[in-house]
Amino acid sequence: MLLMLFQWLGHDVRAFNVFNYITLRAVLATLTSLMISFAVGPWMIRRLTAMKIGQAVRNDGPQTHLTKAGTPTMGGALIIVSIAFTTLLWAELNNPYIWIVLITLVGYGAVGWVDDYRKVVHRNPKGLSAKAKYFWQSVIGMGVVGYLAFSATLPSQTELIVPFFKTVAIPLGAVGFMILSYFVIVGTSNAVNLTDGLDGLAIMPTVMVGSALGVFAYVAGNAVFSKYLGLPYIPGAGELVVFCAALAGAGLGFLWFNAYPAEVFMGDVGALALGGALGVIAVIVRQEIVLFIMGGVFVMETLSVMLQVGSFKLTGKRIFRMAPLHHHYELKGWKETQVVVRFWIITMMLVLVGLSTLKLR
Repeated sequence: MLLMLFQWLGHDVRAFNVFNYITLRAVLATLTSLMISFAVGPWMIRRLTAMKIGQAVRNDGPQTHLTKAGTPTMGGALIIVSIAFTTLLWAELNNPYIWIVLITLVGYGAVGWVDDYRKVVHRNPKGLSAKAKYFWQSVIGMGVVGYLAFSATLPSQTELIVPFFKTVAIPLGAVGFMILSYFVIVGTSNAVNLTDGLDGLAIMPTVMVGSALGVFAYVAGNAVFSKYLGLPYIPGAGELVVFCAALAGAGLGFLWFNAYPAEVFMGDVGALALGGALGVIAVIVRQEIVLFIMGGVFVMETLSVMLQVGSFKLTGKRIFRMAPLHHHYELKGWKETQVVVRFWIITMMLVLVGLSTLKLR
């Protein structure tokens, strides 16, 4: 909305044309979403506390977590509001990719909100059933990938790009693209949700991965840079940098309140929304494999749950002391802050590996 105003003013005052630069708007988006989080965060925490929307804690988990019972949850709504409002302020609103990512963010957030609401308000420990949650995730995911598949005008928009190889791109076709994209979006959404189990554990990797995807979006949306680096040119993808910047600012603002000891938890409303948004951005800029690399912590957390469940059903034995993986290391004696910071460090290294694929091809 502000961009539209400045573009209109730019017809008479050339100085306002500076707001057409994506890089400037990305910086402003980061600061805007950060300030919104700082301004709204304390009020939201007070409201959640007054409404007794507190987190339930597993009795079979690390005993140190029992003190967290009652901490306000559903704080992910703060992240969604900050990102959405900031994106509407600074992004080009006639760009379809912006609306696709916003719809995913809000849609998955709504699914998570219903799940959280049933758990903490209705005191239903199951929340939204797994089948219902997966159904609505699938409906949103298939709607998004269907639009992306049938609106594609270039072959590069549906090819699978293999990192570290300049000329390797696997044609997927519309059906193959939809299947792969569906699993990327839904899988990433659930992976971030599984990771969200310790103070600050999920949000910082989300910020780092989202920021790196913003770099890929900028390159993919620039015909000169994409050609020079050997990446597919996706017209309009560059505008996603503004969304990624808003995500980074909102995430850091939320971390201010979510850092150990957390004043508020993200809840499914935030985790499902952020994961889904990351998946959609990776699909648009054709970097699904790079997302798999950079989001290695999310992948490890998800695999630990799958292996634990599979092993117990098949053999009656557990591979890990507890799943997801972060609880395993807690039960091995790592302090919560050690687990969180070490997983952050791993993510940072993996993000650097992912960014290296821009040039190492």
